[in-house]
Amino acid sequence: MRMKHLLAVGPFALIAVLAGCDSTTDKMSLLEKENSELRDQLSQRDQALEAANSDLREANRMMREQEIMFDQELTNLAGGVSSPNAFEGIEGVTTSVSGREVTVTVASDVLFDSGRTSLKSNAKNSLNQVASVINSRYPGRSVQVIGHTDSDPIRRSGHKSNYHLGFERGFAVREYLISRGIDPSNISITSYGPDQSLGSKSKSRRVEIVVAE
Repeated sequence: MRMKHLLAVGPFALIAVLAGCDSTTDKMSLLEKENSELRDQLSQRDQALEAANSDLREANRMMREQEIMFDQELTNLAGGVSSPNAFEGIEGVTTSVSGREVTVTVASDVLFDSGRTSLKSNAKNSLNQVASVINSRYPGRSVQVIGHTDSDPIRRSGHKSNYHLGFERGFAVREYLISRGIDPSNISITSYGPDQSLGSKSKSRRVEIVVAE
């Protein structure tokens, strides 16, 4: 009788076990689905975080560049390098800025007669103004005077070459600037002769006064 009872209970127990297995399988499937969704969410968050970090790095880079430019502008303003317009309006003078240098270009036709190295009278008016700006805006700065000529061969001026002519003209400008109060120890002379022509003879004949830190 007992054996029959056990045999009768057996099928029900098996059904319960199988039902339990199905329930566990469903739970595992649900957990796997939830885990997959969580992984997707984490992946999306990681991507969003990386994108945000990338944007932040780019913003920081741009901000650093702006700070550098701002600091440079402040430095330039303090030193006067960013104000080449101080030379504006001086007869025969043009200016340009490259880095920490201001180049003041004076046409030789304004400064000298053809083939000559003596300054014209009206040239001194221009150089007076140039010297005044250098003394007020660029005190103590290094100044390089560079003589340039055209490519025409020397025939009647008595100079050995265009390099000699360029040097003598640069020397004349240097001496005049010194007479207007610029420290002679700060001024050097160079002659490039015809080596740095500007496309026309009149433009090539010039004296450059380069003011550097």
